[in-house]
Amino acid sequence: MASTTNFSVRMDSNIKKQCEKLYGELGMNLTTAINVFLRQSLRVGGFPFEVKLEYPNKETIAAMLEAERIAHNPSVKHYSDTEEALRELKQ
Repeated sequence: MASTTNFSVRMDSNIKKQCEKLYGELGMNLTTAINVFLRQSLRVGGFPFEVKLEYPNKETIAAMLEAERIAHNPSVKHYSDTEEALRELKQ
């Protein structure tokens, strides 16, 4: 049998509760889930998933700026709800 050790982790209590629920539904406790994560990290030689900062690409930034411009342009027709917009599209 492998020797074991204890370690302590500080985390947001809401995150802990959500994870305990999630992993409980998967049939394991948080300790087992953390061990799975650590073993998988060793297997792949790093994080077992991609870790990166998400920045919008140039096309997305351009679309966001265009949407902002349209939203503040008083000459562009605005709709109070989706139904109103769909009614006009059907005409």
